[in-house]
Amino acid sequence: MAIYWTKYKKFINKRDKMTFMKVDTKDVEIVRVLQRNSRASIRDIAKAARLRPSTVHQRIVRMKKNGVIERFTVKLNDEAMSEDFAAFILVTTKKDFEESVFADEHVKEVCGVTGEYDLLFKLKFRDVSEFNTFLLKFRKSPCIEKTLTMVVTTKIKEDA
Repeated sequence: MAIYWTKYKKFINKRDKMTFMKVDTKDVEIVRVLQRNSRASIRDIAKAARLRPSTVHQRIVRMKKNGVIERFTVKLNDEAMSEDFAAFILVTTKKDFEESVFADEHVKEVCGVTGEYDLLFKLKFRDVSEFNTFLLKFRKSPCIEKTLTMVVTTKIKEDA
């Protein structure tokens, strides 16, 4: 039932070992604007945060450098991307997974969790057929002791 973290260490974000800078209320304002629209102009961010554009630029550069901002990304429409079938799988492992499991295009997130299971996989697929094909192959892995699969019926809230 215990997970073997030796191989997973490279997948655990380096932020676990980083010491972060302190963020103030102005940094939080900047981040909130970027979370709504990562393509917002410095001028628009400055207006929302009530700061000078040069100050906003310096703060963004500093937050990127110090690991507060890891990357800028886009929020995709699942239906438009043909990924509107989502599922979560809780997994109890016997031993380490092959790295290819984490690289599979359907695997969107993997979290180590407490309790009866070791890992939580967030997966997205085109349809139930694609999901079934993945699941049959996934469960054959000698690394898996047991799984619990939950299919998403409706998305209530999703950030990022």
